[in-house]
Amino acid sequence: MAINREEIRAFFKKSRAAALVLLCGVFLMCLPGGKKETQVAQPAGEVREQTMEAALEEILSQVAGAGSVRVLLSGQTSEITRFQTDETGDGENLRQETVLITGDNRVQTALVRQTEAPTYRGAIIVCQGADSPAVRLAIVKAVAAATGLTTNRITVLKMK
Repeated sequence: MAINREEIRAFFKKSRAAALVLLCGVFLMCLPGGKKETQVAQPAGEVREQTMEAALEEILSQVAGAGSVRVLLSGQTSEITRFQTDETGDGENLRQETVLITGDNRVQTALVRQTEAPTYRGAIIVCQGADSPAVRLAIVKAVAAATGLTTNRITVLKMK
């Protein structure tokens, strides 16, 4: 059985893209993992507030005419996490112990019973398009819907 050079060339022309993707994948797998950064643990409420502010900034900047947007949420309470506990003992000596769960990697974590979202006291939004009443109204409605704040607790200001 003779191998025809034209058939080989035709085969490589057809599968050139697949071979290129395969070679790129092998190359990426050979690269080192890079730096592993250690993160300083922040309280859950602070992380959630920062995430909420960033999410609001991203969404509100999409409002027609809003332009660049900055958001500040003042929190009355941060996120509250309640853990499941077991009570043991008689009437005099009552002991409460947090229920722990052991995962596949033998790390113990507390069983979360309930997580309450943070409540906010107010919001300040600074945006480029705040001189337009329609933009202000749209931003106030969006922030009220996202945070549960009443409209009198939301202030929209013009960015310099």
